[in-house]
Amino acid sequence: MFLTAHQRMALCAAAFVFAAVWPSALSVTRHSIAEEMERGSVVANLAADLGLDLKSLQDREVKLDIFTNKRYLDFNKKTGELYIVERMDREYLCPAKPTSCFLKLDVVIENPLRIFNIELGITDINDNAPLFRRDRVELDVSESATPGERFSLPNAADPDVGINTIKTYKLSASEHFTIEIQTGSDGTQYVDLVLTKSLDREETAAHHLILTAVDGGAPVRSGTANIVVRVQDTNDNPPRFDKQIYTINMTENTPIGTAVTTLNATDLDEGLNALIMYSFTLYTSEKTQDVFALNPNTGEITVKGMIDYEDMKFYEMHIEARDKGTHPLLGQCKVVVHVTDVNDNYPEITIQSVRNTVPENIPVGSVIALVETSDRDIGDNGKVTISIHQAMPFILKKSSDKPTQYELIVSEPLDRENVPEYEIRLIVTDSGMPPLSDNETITVRLLDVNDNAPKFPKSFYTIRVMENNAPGALLESLSAFDPDLHENQYLVYVIIEKEIANTSMSMLFSINPEDGKLYALKTFDYEIEKEFLFHIEARDSGSPPLSSNVSVHIIIVDQNDNAPVIVSPWRAHGSVVEEKIPRSTDKGSLVAKVIALDTDSVHNSRITYQFLQVTDATLFSLDQYNGEIRTMRMFSYRDPRHQRLVVVAKDNGEPALSATVTIKLSTEETAVKAYSDMTEVPLEYDIFSDLNLYLVIGLGSVSFLLLITILVTIVLKCQKAKPSKAAPPSRNSVISERNSTIADSTLVSNDAYWYSLFLAETRKGKLVVRQPVPKGSRYIVSSIPRGTGLTDTSDSAASTLQAATPLPS
Repeated sequence: MFLTAHQRMALCAAAFVFAAVWPSALSVTRHSIAEEMERGSVVANLAADLGLDLKSLQDREVKLDIFTNKRYLDFNKKTGELYIVERMDREYLCPAKPTSCFLKLDVVIENPLRIFNIELGITDINDNAPLFRRDRVELDVSESATPGERFSLPNAADPDVGINTIKTYKLSASEHFTIEIQTGSDGTQYVDLVLTKSLDREETAAHHLILTAVDGGAPVRSGTANIVVRVQDTNDNPPRFDKQIYTINMTENTPIGTAVTTLNATDLDEGLNALIMYSFTLYTSEKTQDVFALNPNTGEITVKGMIDYEDMKFYEMHIEARDKGTHPLLGQCKVVVHVTDVNDNYPEITIQSVRNTVPENIPVGSVIALVETSDRDIGDNGKVTISIHQAMPFILKKSSDKPTQYELIVSEPLDRENVPEYEIRLIVTDSGMPPLSDNETITVRLLDVNDNAPKFPKSFYTIRVMENNAPGALLESLSAFDPDLHENQYLVYVIIEKEIANTSMSMLFSINPEDGKLYALKTFDYEIEKEFLFHIEARDSGSPPLSSNVSVHIIIVDQNDNAPVIVSPWRAHGSVVEEKIPRSTDKGSLVAKVIALDTDSVHNSRITYQFLQVTDATLFSLDQYNGEIRTMRMFSYRDPRHQRLVVVAKDNGEPALSATVTIKLSTEETAVKAYSDMTEVPLEYDIFSDLNLYLVIGLGSVSFLLLITILVTIVLKCQKAKPSKAAPPSRNSVISERNSTIADSTLVSNDAYWYSLFLAETRKGKLVVRQPVPKGSRYIVSSIPRGTGLTDTSDSAASTLQAATPLPS
């Protein structure tokens, strides 16, 4: 069993005390055994050796204290024998391999305490074979090594001792090597490999040997190691070509890069000594080296220049192959290349003179260039034809002075605007098989001539301008195009002067002379000017200058900026129209007719009528299109005597504008008198002018409205300068006594009568004007100024209608 460190210290102290009392108790007993004995083998009988009674040992405790990390032995109290429980290896127990190996242990017997020291000697047996530290040894030996050279080999190791250790070494059979064994001062044997015969790497590149170490034990044990001797090459073999002369046939004009042949030189050496470099020798001419290239690593010969039969019929190349040994060796060969003739000379074009820039109006037949053809070949290979690559306004004409010279001539008129530059490609071809050709390009640039007038994208421009435009507004960009160049295409824009109503176009419109942008110089009024027609000219800066013009039609687009004007029934501004009708009026009778005019365009001037206010909606109806007010039933005693009608006239604009008129109707019991007794009679006079026609249809023409505006302005200024002393105009309808004979007439009011007369007479081209005059007087006819215009305002119309002066009858 094992003791702890504390137990050992206590045991040693007790032994020291015991030794002092009983010195003979710590005597040492020695025994000897062989290593590797089997388990259970008896080492010694301690009871007999120590003089112990077996019977007393049964009652006493016996302990073994072995100073190792393993329990190799045990004690049998019954027999008193010390026996083996674990195999013992002397090389393990004594790794330092001393001459003697002992295993020490203490036998402790208690009651009474006795300690016995035992030394067990372990003897060696031949249980280990020799072992090389490396089982494979590689040596590099130059093939130039001389016999007798030595090369150290590793020695083997044997943990056994004495006769059981290594005794000798042996080498496998070899005609080139042997071994020599040397013993050191400590008895260790060393082995040297000795070269006995010269080596040849080309014959044997590596030698494989077996080195054996043998011990002296019984039975004999041995260990081996593989020895590989690699023979290192020396440069002792020159490169050799498989041929000394290479003969090759090639056609001229072989493409550059074509492989001619690949040389093959071999070298029996290895490594750098077998690495071959190819090169031309000094016997190879520089001209040949300019035509052929030699790859220094692969030995491939390729074409790098032009092979020309006319230049050289054959080529000779002297080539050497040199290895890369420390002392390089070389071999040589010769390559002969025979050239086969072909049609290899391309025809040539020589341009002797040329005009690269010509005006576009150059005359037909003018000479542009002189060219000459040539070919180095002879026979059919030297016969040359020349042509122009594609159809162009040029031809080639053979010169009479020299058969190989040609003139390039203009065959058609030229136009720079269509083709500004010509790339004339001349192709020359020989008659060889296959034919060869070459080409040359002549560039001819055409100089511009002012032969193109400016062109507008359109021949007629229609521009719509909304009235009330801002002065200076951009109307349109009228840009023309001139395909000429430089000053021939620099354009100036002008407005061709034209007067309309003593007004110049340049006062109404302006055009930028550089970019053709058209601007309005004033604000236009549709009711005054509806359209303009004029011309714009674009002129280039060539010499002589060319120009063109375009028609411009300006259309003023109407805005709904004029409210309707009520012309019938007429009333002073802000006053109420009073009418009287009999209470016996029948259903459907015409009471009054509202007529309104609008000076805007047709779309904006479409007027509709409707009641804004009406005293009795069941009594009167209003036609929304013609403005006629009619009775829907007869008057009853319940109906009030006074009826108030407010009529609104609304145009079709967006937004819509309107005007209103208030009609006050009074009903009477008696009928009006005959028309012959009325104090109001119509005045009529024939005026077959444009003003009356446009007044009838509701809208005047453009020129007439312009004159109306001017005249109205003049009249207003005259009225401000000289105020009229006449009484303000009034519409006092003088109603005569009722005449019962016409009580049943449909013309039940003065306005109805005047409306009927107005329609009848205007169909004849006459203008009817109603004026109140004293009873018994007659009317005079005075001309109405054109500028008064009923289409301007109701006030001006009213003042005009009452401007006539009454005379006594």
